[in-house]
Amino acid sequence: MARVKGAMMTRKHRNKILGLAKGYWGNKSRHYKMANEQMMKSGRYAYVGRKQKKRDFRKLWITRISAGCKMNGLNYSKFMHGLKLAGVDMNRKMLSELAIHDAAAFTALCELAKNAQ
Repeated sequence: MARVKGAMMTRKHRNKILGLAKGYWGNKSRHYKMANEQMMKSGRYAYVGRKQKKRDFRKLWITRISAGCKMNGLNYSKFMHGLKLAGVDMNRKMLSELAIHDAAAFTALCELAKNAQ
């Protein structure tokens, strides 16, 4: 049986890397070695970025909830503790959406949290 050489798969892999590196500055988009190094670095940045996105959105939601609570004479921690005591199980994303778009419902939740403490 004839020996199979890897030229086709090697070329395919190199073209894939160069395709992903399109738009990079200088030789990083043209030379395989530099493109590969940059793609590995880009992959690490993307991995970290996916974790940071979760943190950033949670921080944003908490800020929005806190602003809504301050309008109702309550701080964030007391509001969350009151909701927990009242048995309201709602995530921060939905609470922030209520604080922005439905002020009346958020005010009712604030009153519920105040009464539960």
